[in-house]
Formats: sequence, C-alpha cells, structure tokens
Amino acid sequence: MDTLNFDGSGALALEPLCQGAAQELLMRSYTIRTVNRYKRVWEHLADFARSESLPAEYTRELALRFEQAYGLHDSEALKLGQQWRRHLVIGIKALDDFASTGTITRFRVETTGLRVPVGMHNVLREYEQYAREHRYLRPISLAQRMHSIAVFLDFLRTRGLESLDSLRAEDLSAFIRTRDWKPRTVSHVSSDLRMFLQYLFMRDILLRDLSIAIPTVRLASNAKVPSVWEPELVERLLAVVDRSSPKGKRDYAILLLAARLGLRLGDIKGLTLDHLHWTTSTIEIVQHKTGEPLVLPLIKEVGTALIDYLRAGRPPVEHRHLFTNLTPPFDPICENDRLYRVVAYWRELAGIKFRRPQRQGLHSLRHTLATRLLGAQTPFPIISAVLGHASPATTFIYAKADVETLRIAAIDPEEVRHGRAS
Repeated sequence: MDTLNFDGSGALALEPLCQGAAQELLMRSYTIRTVNRYKRVWEHLADFARSESLPAEYTRELALRFEQAYGLHDSEALKLGQQWRRHLVIGIKALDDFASTGTITRFRVETTGLRVPVGMHNVLREYEQYAREHRYLRPISLAQRMHSIAVFLDFLRTRGLESLDSLRAEDLSAFIRTRDWKPRTVSHVSSDLRMFLQYLFMRDILLRDLSIAIPTVRLASNAKVPSVWEPELVERLLAVVDRSSPKGKRDYAILLLAARLGLRLGDIKGLTLDHLHWTTSTIEIVQHKTGEPLVLPLIKEVGTALIDYLRAGRPPVEHRHLFTNLTPPFDPICENDRLYRVVAYWRELAGIKFRRPQRQGLHSLRHTLATRLLGAQTPFPIISAVLGHASPATTFIYAKADVETLRIAAIDPEEVRHGRAS
C-alpha cells in the first residue's frame, strides 16, 4: 500500500488507488472486460468528486455519497450511456476492499442477468462474509450458495419486495413452486435458503424463523451409476500425452493422480510440495471434501511422472503448490478450475470416442479406478480407503456397474471384516 501515494491527511489519492486496484484485478485473473467495467465506475467516482469540489482522494464518505447519487433503483430504466451504473455496487466494493486491505475479495453475487434489490445488497454482502468466516465454506460452495440466494432475491424483486423484513412464507412457497428444477437442485437450493433464513432470524431482520417453511426435499437413495472409461481408453489417453513439454509433463502427472491413485479434483489442485513424502513413498493429505486424512502409496509410475514434472516442467515459483498455471505469473491453479481441458485436450488428440453419452472429465477417471478395483474383487473397505470415502456405503454406488461384484461382496463377509481389521 506504500505505493499508493498517501497524502498528508492519511487518505488515499484516488488516481493511484484506482490504478493499483485495476492491476490487482488483473493479477486475480479478472477478464479485461470486467476490469474495464470497474474502471468506468471509478472514473465516474472521480468525476463526481470534482463536481462536488471534493479532494481527489478516496474516503468512505465519498463512496456513500456517490452511491446515493447514482445507485440504481429497482424501477428505474437506464438511459443510453448509463449502463455502468449496473456495476456501481460491486465496483465500489472492490475499490473499498483494496483501499482497506490492499487486496480484493470477489463479491460472489456477480451473476449476469440477476438483479438483487438495492435494499438487500448490504445484508447479502454481510451474509457472504458470515458464511465465509463462521460457516467455513469452501470458495466453490460459497459461490454456489450465494448464487442460489441471488436467484431467490431476484425472484422477490419480481414480486415487488424491496426489503427482506417484509418477506412472507407465501413468497418462499411461490419461489420453490415456480422453479423448473430437478429434485437434486431443489434440495440444494432449499438447504441454502434455509440457512440464509436462519441467519436473517438470528440478526432480527426477520421477526420469526421462516426457515421452517422451507420443505425438506429427500432424494431417492438410488444414486446414478458413475461414468467409467473402458480400460484401453485410459491407456490410450495416457499414451498420447507429449511428455517433452511443460504442459505435457504437468498434465500427465495430473492424469495419473486421478487414474492410478483416484485423487479427487480438489485434492489434486491443493497438493503442495509438503504433501509428497519421498522417504516413505507416500502422499499424505487432509482431504478437501471430507476434512479427513488420507495416505496413498506413491507408486513408481506416479512418482516418476512427478519427478519429471518437478525437474523440467514446474516453473521456478515461490509458492508451495505443486501444480501451477501454464502462463506467467504461474499462480496455483484456480479454486473453481475444473481442469476439464486437461482431459479434453489429450482425449481429442487421441481420437477417443465413447459408445454412449457420459461424463468425460477428470473425476470420471477416479470412477474408472474404483470400477477396476471392484472388477479385481478388491475388498470394499480397501477401495473406500483408497478413494477416501467418508462412508463405505458410498463405495457401493460403484457396484451398480458390476452386479456380479456386488453379489460376491454380499456373500463374502469374512473378506470385508478382514479388510476392516487391516
């Protein structure tokens, strides 16, 4: 923050602050289009300060006066040249974050097409902070929850509600009833809304707990059969990877971690150099999804690929994350990156086609490993341990692809008990 040219009063000079904030957005992989939207808001903020004969410095008072003067009203139709006002709230929040902390935290409700009523902005932002700091939600889970709530608040806008203190149980019923969603989506959104309503009641924004008006959607226990690859297709995929390039070295290691060890996507992205224990030939992590420890053998094939990547593929960076992006500044792979292109690029190069529609991403390689272990009649508890399942019942989902394996597992309880004991 020392480079932002504090003036004698300790306030931040507006122009260098905006320049620094724009650079921070670019460093955090915001698109040029988004950065330009924010910069338009800041340009109008500077114009506003000049029109009001105020110093060219950032203060919270200036930001509030600017929002009061140009904030978008729900019933307002924007004139030509005023589209920038749609981004005023998040633009000012980003600048305020940078002025306060020197960094910028994404406001998760940056969803095109959704209009949250102005009177609900503050409570939504406060709930996002509460969910992050007190519910300890992972960034992806937080983004999904905030999107669900933004959809709900946009629906309330269409019903003429401008503040949450006028919310009624009938509004909740109407929202759920009018959604053309699958049961699983309804279940997730209902859960997100229930927690949001409990927060509103806790904060005395609602006089009664309306979370009890949200029905619990119970899903059928017959989960879908996971998508799996035929074994020869996995080998074709691995064989086509060009291991002479940094991209190939990185991608080959990622593919092996999924296909040979069954690591989840989140755990692969979260791997650091400290998780690799060369003296014991193990990978030791705390799982991103379950929070449980997991120790996997660092088999020769995977270990060789990792050493090759570390020696000649991974760029010289200061952070400890194992896998990085392929272009400068070589940051760790983004939290919400599904790494789909890692599989799709080499799959297309190998000319792999599937007999029927199925999932084809990194997670499907994990499913394939589970099915292969089942086919080899590996005891269920061992498969659960390898895949890091919190419950052995989860492993039984894979047996749907192999009825004979399920029959063997059912009539051989001694083997299962032996596996647990070990």
